Amino acid sequence: MRGLRLTLAALAAGLLLAQPARAGLFEDDEARKALLELRAKVQANEDLANKRAAEVNSLVQDQIQPLRRSVLDLNAQIDMLRSEIAKLRGANEQLARDLADTQRKLTDQSQSVDARLKPLEPQKVSLDGREFQVAPDERNQYEAAIGLVRRGDFTEAVAALNAFLKRYPASGYTDSVRFWLGNAQYGKRDYKDAIATFRAFIAANGDHPRAAEALLALGNCQVELKDNKAARRSFEEVVKAYPGTEAAQAAKERLATLR
Repeated sequence: MRGLRLTLAALAAGLLLAQPARAGLFEDDEARKALLELRAKVQANEDLANKRAAEVNSLVQDQIQPLRRSVLDLNAQIDMLRSEIAKLRGANEQLARDLADTQRKLTDQSQSVDARLKPLEPQKVSLDGREFQVAPDERNQYEAAIGLVRRGDFTEAVAALNAFLKRYPASGYTDSVRFWLGNAQYGKRDYKDAIATFRAFIAANGDHPRAAEALLALGNCQVELKDNKAARRSFEEVVKAYPGTEAAQAAKERLATLR
């Protein structure tokens, strides 16, 4: 606006200079009046321009202010979201640690349970050329009873072996238990019981690796009962049914001593 005012002033001055001859014709008050009118127009234009600029500025401010508030609100929301994200990230990390701890504890507990259950699991046993599964308690009771036989505690051995047969009637150890029961009865001098046990064993297990020994022991029990006739038949059966075995050789020697 200042530039416009200077331009108009220069223009007025130029007109006055351009017509020096006619300047004299105007009276001073008319020139002053024209100058004042020109100044008033310049001022009016300047005021109008300022008013419009103010209106535009007000309008711009009215439009910018909500935008500023919106931007501030968005920034606040963004900060809040960042805070929530940080909390969630921390919570997720804690959950991951808790999960890892839980998995480690479960693994430790599983291994502990496996270690406790392992002694209770069935075990494969190979005995007298046969393989079968037995429970740990079953195996322990069998080995304890056989230990009594080997130590010569025949009375206790007979009781332990009979208890085993009662508790585990279908055990894979049954044949072996009956064989050793007969031997324990023989050692205890219960010859009649031993004969019954050996006969039952041989009848059920004629092909058992210890069948020859059981038949030989049967003959020995008959000898102890002075039944040499029955003993001879038993020894002869050993030689015939199980030739080439140590039991057959022992049976031949016993036959040689019988009258």
